[in-house]
Amino acid sequence: MVKNTLLQVWPIPAFDDNYIWCIHDGQSALIVDPGDAAPVLRYLEEENLSLTGILITHHHADHTGGILTLLQALGPKIPVYGPASIEIPGRTNALMDGDKIEFLSPRISFEVYEVPGHTLSHIAYFANMQANVVEPILFCGDTLFASGCGRLFEGTPTQMSQSLAKFMVLPKNTLVYCTHEYTLSNIRFALAVEPNNANLISWAQTAKSLRDQHLPTLPTTIGHELQVNPFMRCDQKEVIDSALNVSGEKSLPTAAHVLAVIRGWKDRF
Repeated sequence: MVKNTLLQVWPIPAFDDNYIWCIHDGQSALIVDPGDAAPVLRYLEEENLSLTGILITHHHADHTGGILTLLQALGPKIPVYGPASIEIPGRTNALMDGDKIEFLSPRISFEVYEVPGHTLSHIAYFANMQANVVEPILFCGDTLFASGCGRLFEGTPTQMSQSLAKFMVLPKNTLVYCTHEYTLSNIRFALAVEPNNANLISWAQTAKSLRDQHLPTLPTTIGHELQVNPFMRCDQKEVIDSALNVSGEKSLPTAAHVLAVIRGWKDRF
C-alpha cells in the first residue's frame, strides 16, 4: 500500500480474493476495476471521498460488475475508462495503446498499454513519477500477478509473453497493483518451476507471514517480479529446463514457447 500526504493507493477487498484499488488524495478518488459496488460505496463514505473516475482493465464481471450501481448511486456523469475493443456497460471513454489520460482530482496522469493475453481487450494503466507519486505505479488487472500471470482465457502465449515484456522494461521500482490475492498459490507453483531460486524461497516466507497477519502481499514491484516470477523469467536456465522436462520437447526456442508450457502446467497444477 502506498501512503503519502498527497496520494494514496488503497485496497478495497471484494469477493474472496479481489482487490478494488482506490487512488485518492484525501478528497477525490479514482476506482480501479470495481467488480462490486457495495464495498466501494462503504469505503468512499467512511473516508469522505468524492468519486471522480473509474478505470477498467478488462471486461470480466469481477472487474466491471459494480460500475452501473456506482453511477446510479454517485452520479451518471462520472467518467468510466476502459478498453476500446469491447463493449463494457457504463464505459464513456474508450482507450487504446498509447493513449494518455489526465485527472486533476486526484492529480495523476496515466499512459495506457494494451496487454492482451488474459483477455484480448485487456489494458493496463501506468503512472510515471510525478510530483505527487513517490514511485511509478502500474494497474495491471489480471495480466500480471505477484509471482504469476493471468490464465489465458482469450489470448495466446505469444500475446501474453509480449504483454509481460512491456512490463519488464518499466522502472524496477514500479509498484504493481494486481487485482487478486493469488500470491501464495502462485509461489507454490513458482517453487516447482524454480526450486533453487533463493529470492523466491525468501519471498515465500515473507508472503506467508503477511497473509498470516491478514495483510495484502501487494503491491509488488517490477524488480521483484523479475527475480521471483517464472512468467517474467522465461529466459532463465532453470525455468527453461523445467519447461523442457515437463513438455518433453528437445528445445523451446522463444520465451513465448517457454511461457506456453509453464502456463499450461500452472493450469493443471
